Amino acid sequence: MNAVKQITFGAIPHSLEQLRALPQAALATPFDTAALCVMALCAYPADKEQALQMLNYLRGPRPLSEFEKQFIRDRFMDGKDYIPRSYLKGAVPANDYTPDVPYVLEVSENPYSYANQGYAKLFLKSGGADSPREIVLRLAKDNKWYLWDQFLLSGIREPESANPWA
Repeated sequence: MNAVKQITFGAIPHSLEQLRALPQAALATPFDTAALCVMALCAYPADKEQALQMLNYLRGPRPLSEFEKQFIRDRFMDGKDYIPRSYLKGAVPANDYTPDVPYVLEVSENPYSYANQGYAKLFLKSGGADSPREIVLRLAKDNKWYLWDQFLLSGIREPESANPWA
């Protein structure tokens, strides 16, 4: 059976200290790390530097490269700050990706999620995409699951308020 875990947050963390205070920050499961990645990306529009610090924490011994930082910066250009919010329950184009509170993320696995030893490929459903997006986590020697790669910032349907055809 493929696990689907719901992870709930009362607020979006806006600093590394707030993220580290969350129980999921122990990075004990790949599901926790995946959910924290979305929360860090949600914080990016308000404070890019703090969000990058959070992402670097989630990446552990392998910090973001300049290329990866530029990639993230590019994905948020042109007001596309709604993309990470689209992974939060209740956030859909019709409500301009306004999520329900508390914030709930559904992270799922499939039969191939653990095909490569020491890695987990998990999936998150976006309210603006037809298929789930993947995130890859890696288990380190300290038994923590770190962010290895994410494919969460691809384009999705525009919010209804920005869509002239809606």
